[in-house]
Amino acid sequence: MLYPVFGKYALTGPIAIIADASCVLAVVAGTVGPIGFLGLQVSFGLEKLFGIPNTFATQLTLLLVLIAIYTVSAVSGVTKGIKVLSNANVTLAFVLMGFILIFGPTAFIVDSFVHSFGIYLDNFVSMATFRASPGWLDWWTVFFWGWFLGYGPLMAMFIARVSRGRTIREMILVVSVVAPVITCFWFTIVGGSGLSFELANPGVISEPFTGFNLPAALLAITEQLPLGFLISVLFLILTFIFVATTGDCMTYAISMVMTGNDHPQSSLRVFWGIMMGVIAALLISIGSGGISALQSFIVVTAVPVSLILLPSLWSAPKIAHKMADEQGL
Repeated sequence: MLYPVFGKYALTGPIAIIADASCVLAVVAGTVGPIGFLGLQVSFGLEKLFGIPNTFATQLTLLLVLIAIYTVSAVSGVTKGIKVLSNANVTLAFVLMGFILIFGPTAFIVDSFVHSFGIYLDNFVSMATFRASPGWLDWWTVFFWGWFLGYGPLMAMFIARVSRGRTIREMILVVSVVAPVITCFWFTIVGGSGLSFELANPGVISEPFTGFNLPAALLAITEQLPLGFLISVLFLILTFIFVATTGDCMTYAISMVMTGNDHPQSSLRVFWGIMMGVIAALLISIGSGGISALQSFIVVTAVPVSLILLPSLWSAPKIAHKMADEQGL
């Protein structure tokens, strides 16, 4: 990303070391977050559905299982474990999307998606530059953007690694168009269903959501659907697999950066996989203070990464245009 600006100095020397270290720190912080949150969310779900105590022991057990799954997946490589886990993730997600769309509040979901997506496109600039309560803008918005930015460089590297054989047009179409639209539709299906159920029966979703309890809100939504218990269990499994795919991809990407090799050694992948899980477990053991510290750390690590990403705003379109010409597109 820095090569168009600094040339060969971006590949070796102090600039390369600082850039690589900043990206690795940001990705570790951004990956530890979902791992830790998963322990909290799934543990809550297990207590709600099966009566399993929501204790640190349960959360730690979940983390150990998760670490084992995504580490084995990362060690097995892109074409084996990572591919299998990702395919399972996408398949289950589409099955649940289809089920909710058919058996949930279908008309409300479709109407919400079309209407909301149109409003989003129409107000993109004004929302991007919106100023409101500093307490909200300076914390949660910054936190989420910091989280996304932190993934940027290594996610780009991983996408390039798994996209060999694809044209630049296919990459841009899938990453910049298809993925965002499907993501918006996913949020509309789950969130729109929650809004519909709440409007039809006030309090059925908002009461469990009291105190920003996201896991309780999700289970409240799934319980309103046909086969609610089964759908709730499948959502817990999907959450688990989602985080596992994040863990294996980022473990692999971090190892690539550390070695400069597309096929990093297995021992390094195991080290980073276990390390991120251990950090997540330590933060959970601290309690809410640990999660707050993690959120602050994610924002801090995203600052240097944002500077690394800046040159790509100018250079990436030029490089993409050049690659398209070379591919005869």
